[in-house]
Amino acid sequence: MFRKMKNIDTAFKQVRLVAVVVILASVQMSCYVIYKCFSVAMTAQDKVYVLANGKILEAFASDRKDNVPVEARDHIKTFHQYFFNLAPDEKVIQSNIAKALYLADESAKRQYDNLKESNYYANIISGNVSQEINIDSVQVNMDTYPIFFRCRATQVITRTTTIVHRSLVTEGYLRSVPRSDNNPHGFLIERWQILENRDLSVKNR
Repeated sequence: MFRKMKNIDTAFKQVRLVAVVVILASVQMSCYVIYKCFSVAMTAQDKVYVLANGKILEAFASDRKDNVPVEARDHIKTFHQYFFNLAPDEKVIQSNIAKALYLADESAKRQYDNLKESNYYANIISGNVSQEINIDSVQVNMDTYPIFFRCRATQVITRTTTIVHRSLVTEGYLRSVPRSDNNPHGFLIERWQILENRDLSVKNR
């Protein structure tokens, strides 16, 4: 009888020991899983996935100062594309110019007013002329503020009978402003001027 009680007591202690070991192992495993989950979540916060042309691209978060030259060049490129990519459609012209003027100060508005007064846009519409711009290079000087830039590009003007290639060189300065839907880069072009705009070639169609 006593031997049976002793066996039961020993078995109970063994079962209790096994249960304690299993519980401790489970707690350790749970703590490790929670730690790894937090670690993965913190790492994932520094990454952004962008869907472009049906492909998922991974982007990394970083301070703005690391991307200022890239954003500055893209701002300048975007402005020139809006300002100089024109179609023989008044609504398209007005839409592009309106977007461009959000990215620059009154110096761009003066250029637009001068072109409008000289019937440049009216001639594009009446002559069914298409105008495109290809940006060749954008140089920015990050050692100055406002940031000085010079943009070199090629204009392709397609008329009914000819295709004209023109060189375009502009320069100006970039000042930081608050970001908005109309100005996502947070820059404003100042003292913008056209230094060169001359024919490179004329081809008959």
